Order: sequence, then C-alpha cells, then structure tokens
Amino acid sequence: QVQLVESGGGLVQPGGSLRLSCAASGTTSRLAVMGWYRQAPGNQRELVAISRSASSTNYADSVKGRFTISRDHAKNTVFLQMNSLTPEDTAVYYCVAAFGVYAAPRSYYWGQGTQVTVSS
Repeated sequence: QVQLVESGGGLVQPGGSLRLSCAASGTTSRLAVMGWYRQAPGNQRELVAISRSASSTNYADSVKGRFTISRDHAKNTVFLQMNSLTPEDTAVYYCVAAFGVYAAPRSYYWGQGTQVTVSS
C-alpha cells in the first residue's frame, strides 16, 4: 500500500509561481511512476505531468514550457514547479503513483489533493 501526501498549494496571482510537493510512504521501493493530475470545478480530472522511471516525462500541452516535474527517487518525492500561472490553472492538484512503468491510471495510487487558486 502507498500513501501520498501533497503540499504547497495555495493562492497566487496570475503570472506567479508555486511549487507542489508529494511524499510517498508505505511500500514505495519500486514506484516507477509518480506524477500529477488536476481537476477544475465542472471538469474531468486531467493529466498535468507524469514521470515514468528515471528519464521519461510527459506534460499536458497546456502546461508545456511553464510546469516542470522532478523527482527525488531516494526520498520517494515528486515535485511540480509551476510558473507563469493563469486562472485556467486553478484546480485541485492530485499526486499519483504506480509500481508499473506503464500502469494504467486505474491502477494509480492517489493523494488527497491540494488546492491551487490563481486569482488577482
């Protein structure tokens, strides 16, 4: 079993930055996938960024060039650096993790979510 705890959300002005963190605990020795999804009010949950093993990352087109995902494999932690934030980035951000490098989202472990609000 894996537990995921996110931190770093909050209120930020348009154009600002935030850094989300997610720490995994429990049976984490073989976590191949860690990443981030988000869900805005009235919208479906969507992929933001995903890191598969040591060298493969994918981003949603809407965040490419603005968001950066990184991992500390030794500490089973994943980060999401978010720059040039816009109101459209407002959502609850969820950390995800999985053991299989090509695991389907239905197999992911999910955190409880952290709110990011971009507003002036």
